[in-house]
Parts: sequence; structure tokens; C-alpha cells
Amino acid sequence: MLNIIPLPAFTDNYIWLIKHSNSQDVYVVDPGDANVVIDYLNAHQLTLAGILITHHHIDHTGGILALKSFSEQHSAQAVLPVYGPASENINGVNHPINNERSMILKTLNIKVTIFTIPGHTLGHIAYLMDDNLFCGDTLFSGGCGRLFEGSPEQMHTSLTQLSQLPTETKVFCTHEYTLANLTFASEVEPDNNDLYAYKEQVSQLRLNNQPSLPSSIGMERKINPFLRCEQDTIQRAIRQHFQHPSHDNRSTFALLRQWKDNF
Repeated sequence: MLNIIPLPAFTDNYIWLIKHSNSQDVYVVDPGDANVVIDYLNAHQLTLAGILITHHHIDHTGGILALKSFSEQHSAQAVLPVYGPASENINGVNHPINNERSMILKTLNIKVTIFTIPGHTLGHIAYLMDDNLFCGDTLFSGGCGRLFEGSPEQMHTSLTQLSQLPTETKVFCTHEYTLANLTFASEVEPDNNDLYAYKEQVSQLRLNNQPSLPSSIGMERKINPFLRCEQDTIQRAIRQHFQHPSHDNRSTFALLRQWKDNF
């Protein structure tokens, strides 16, 4: 069984630490801050077995080189494997992922399915282990990432791909943006009862300084406006806000992202 532990970093990042319950070997996802990881490894006597990177932004990659150096000094492993998108220039990645659809993490003895999900960046990828999705800055709970490099069409396609995963799939994104996203979602769909119930749940978690994550694909289909562009409620909100109709789900998504960017 996989144990997945959030390591808070910076103001709102999470570095996800992944381990088997019967092993001291761990992987981390998007370690922007090496010290956070090293402190946890030392405190719990764990061994870093590898790193998974979703995209090139520094708050996701800034700790790679320090963690490689730490691993070389404290592990029998000569070279720490670092996986990441081949199409993005990421210093320290030594297992570039190009067209691979899956791989095996031997230390965890688990198959990883890889998704190509451009939008936030052009080379952004996601990793699925069992029913655990590590999706970086593409899908957030209640929202999605900004379009720094990709087009609305690319992001809509990427999110549609993720939304088709089984409802029980857990969503491990890398920022604690949930409450802010739900505030916007409530503006778009003020009569969504699932959304209000979820917002109440998240508010209580944050009040107790608990992570709002992981979410689930099933929940996101109910409350995330960026996964609900086909819904009449979303399209009506777009018509009212922009004073003209959207023509299809993709144009609805583009206008919804524009609305959120200026919210």
C-alpha cells in the first residue's frame, strides 16, 4: 500500500512524498525546496530513491540538484534517478520522458502511467500510480493552472483527458489553492449544492491547518467549473458575464479561464 505524505513548501506548495508502508525508500514529486525534503528524510530515517517532475517551473524543480547531492552522500545509490518531461529544459533530469506511456518504479515495484497534458507549460506531464494522480499545476481542486505557454484548446484537451479517469482517482496537485478556486467557482455556479458542501468541508480543513488535498476526479466533476464546460449552468454564466454566447465547450473554457485570470 502506498503512503502519500504532503510536505508543505514556500507559501502554498506541496511536495508529495511517496512510500510503501513496508519500506524506507521514497520518491518525491516536484521538490522545489530541497531542505523540506531533507529534513523529513532525516527525521524519519528514510532513503530518497528518486524524483518525479511534472514541469519546469522553479518552485517544482529548485531542489533537484541539492537532493541529488544529498542522495549521493547518504545512499549506496550512485546516481539518483530524476524523471521529467524531455521537451522541457530541466537541470538534473537524467531520465527524460519523451513518448513513454508508462514505466516501472522498481524501488516501489509499481507501474506508473504517464499523461502528456500541455497547457500550463507545453511539456507538462502527470503521473498515475494505482488510483493516485500527480498532476502538478494542470488540474487544481476547483480550478486549473494558468496558461503560461499553452493554448486554451490544449488545456481543455488535457483536462478532458484527466476528467475521464475513474471517479475514485485521487488528485494530488501541488498548490493549496482550493479555497480561492472555490470562491471563483461559487461565482460561476451559485446554485451548485455540491460545490457549497465541498467548500464548507475545505474551509473546516483549512481552519484546522489541514491540507485540502487530495481531492478526487469524482468530486472535481461535480464542483470544478473547468471540468464542467458542457453544463448549461456554466454556459449560462459565461453568456451573462461576457454578454455574448460561447459556441462550444472549448470556447466556454477559454472565456472561463479569461474570467478567472481577472477575478
